[in-house]
Amino acid sequence: MKKVNVKIKPIGLFDLLAFKNIVPNRVKRFQAASDSDVAEQNINKLAKRLHPQKQEMVIKEIIERGKGVKTFRLKRKDGENPAYFRAGQYISLRLSLDGSVFTRPYSLSSSPKDALNGFYDITIKANEDGFYSKWAVENLKKGDQIECSAPEGTFYYEKLRDCGAVVGICGGSGITPFISMAKAIAEGDEDFNLILLYGSCKECDILFKDELAKLEKKSGGKVKTVHVLSEEENKAYEQGFITSKIIKKYAPADQPYSVFMCGPQAMYDFVDKELNRLKIERRLIRRELFGEIKNVQSAKGYPKDAKKEYKIKVKTLDGIKEIKAKSNESVLVAIERAGIAAPSKCRSGECGYCRSKLLEGDVFITEDNDGRRAADKKFGFIHPCSSYPLSDLFVEIPEA
Repeated sequence: MKKVNVKIKPIGLFDLLAFKNIVPNRVKRFQAASDSDVAEQNINKLAKRLHPQKQEMVIKEIIERGKGVKTFRLKRKDGENPAYFRAGQYISLRLSLDGSVFTRPYSLSSSPKDALNGFYDITIKANEDGFYSKWAVENLKKGDQIECSAPEGTFYYEKLRDCGAVVGICGGSGITPFISMAKAIAEGDEDFNLILLYGSCKECDILFKDELAKLEKKSGGKVKTVHVLSEEENKAYEQGFITSKIIKKYAPADQPYSVFMCGPQAMYDFVDKELNRLKIERRLIRRELFGEIKNVQSAKGYPKDAKKEYKIKVKTLDGIKEIKAKSNESVLVAIERAGIAAPSKCRSGECGYCRSKLLEGDVFITEDNDGRRAADKKFGFIHPCSSYPLSDLFVEIPEA
């Protein structure tokens, strides 16, 4: 083994004096410094514009899209441009209704360039079983103020991750993030080929029909839309559901492609099986969040002996409050119904913004909606938006 010679310089008198004077020298510099406020750096200003904690918006225009569907054009109350975003992302609205404090995520149906022109568009479809959507479509009006988050989510095209061609599969109002993507392609801000397979019940249910046709022309062929009707026969459209046969018919045959999906839970359950038949790699499939699981009792692994109702003790900075919770609704919904402000954004178990400590009790979480880290699982943390009570619970939630 070769020897390494290392010379160590002995500590001298001047070294000791320098060490001794470190603190006094710092004190002198602090005392000599100006007492005026430090000017905010440009990089900090930019960070606040791109990632604001919240945005105060005003409804400036309402566009009718069909029966029970409206597009709401939002502008910032302070007149500034809203935060920039990636085509396909969503914003989370913070709302209060009938004593409940809650959030709802909505995909942006405007283009990123529209944000630079001062506005966002969100499109809401009234759901008869929905707690907020039906009320919003029937009651929101021009001039109403709404608080929203910065743009969120990972449902967007990324060249390093996705193929040059994307097959977009959507149903109903699930078209909204794809409208944003199609606009971005037509405006030159995105560069990929988008083949949209858009499922609707009837021709009259198709949203953005004329706008999609215009975007196809404007994009120079990079955007193509195939309409699929499930409850009406029409020779101009495909019939039935979006099956592996239809996907194979319109997907590129000479190159790999990614699959983006956005729609109701039932569509995901059906299309997942069809994609398995095509043997598409999971890494090439991206799904937008669909919110709280419907009919969680029918999910794989859900215990048959679960009760219909439980009690939850909720610990916040204001103390502990006991509330009632239905077993078929998430812990988050139970907390919100009780009028307790809880943090949330995606409402699908992915973003982790609602992460809370489960101090006592058991919850049910489906495998597909369990976005927790391994450490969270080990140390008892849950995402209330995707957790369903299986016993009485004691939960500590962070400040909203």
